[in-house]
Amino acid sequence: MSGAGNAAGRSSSSTTERRRRRRPTSPLKDRSATTSSKLSSSPKRSTSPSATLLDDDPVALFDDYTHPNPNPRSFPHSVKQKCWEKADKIKGRDPDRWRRDPLGNTIFRKLVGCPGCLCHDYDHIVPYSKGGQSTLENCQVLQATVNRAKGNRTGISRADLMQKSSYCRVSGRDMDLLELSAYGNVRHGPDSGGCRIQ
Repeated sequence: MSGAGNAAGRSSSSTTERRRRRRPTSPLKDRSATTSSKLSSSPKRSTSPSATLLDDDPVALFDDYTHPNPNPRSFPHSVKQKCWEKADKIKGRDPDRWRRDPLGNTIFRKLVGCPGCLCHDYDHIVPYSKGGQSTLENCQVLQATVNRAKGNRTGISRADLMQKSSYCRVSGRDMDLLELSAYGNVRHGPDSGGCRIQ
């Protein structure tokens, strides 16, 4: 009986070994072997088998990269920042949070690309599809619903765009509540007026 038990034990261990051989190895193990062999062929990278792409300077990896489109469709972050600063300020409100678009619509910085009346988009004045560049000179902050109605048309009048505006009346208290929920505090601009208690 012990011989039969021994044979059964050998049989189950050999079955386990076969299963292990059949199982694919971890994709991470396969990648690390491939990655380390690729890395060891490069002269400026570490030749240790545990080297990864994270060990290298991330900026150096993109030194030779050139963007396939020198005029991307969306505005770069720096242009969006300056475009926001170009928009009209709202008296008594923090200009980093509140502005007016060229049509006079109140817009809130945290609301981008949504369909509400306080939402805005960064709009190409000359549409991108008609050769407009993604530059500061061609950027304006515009209420999102107006931007969607404008589309890629250039001959649309200011009066027509104003009719497309989503009008909503927003009180100072409403603005305070929006700021409190979005930023956790309320900041008023330097020209907020009112009495100062000393």
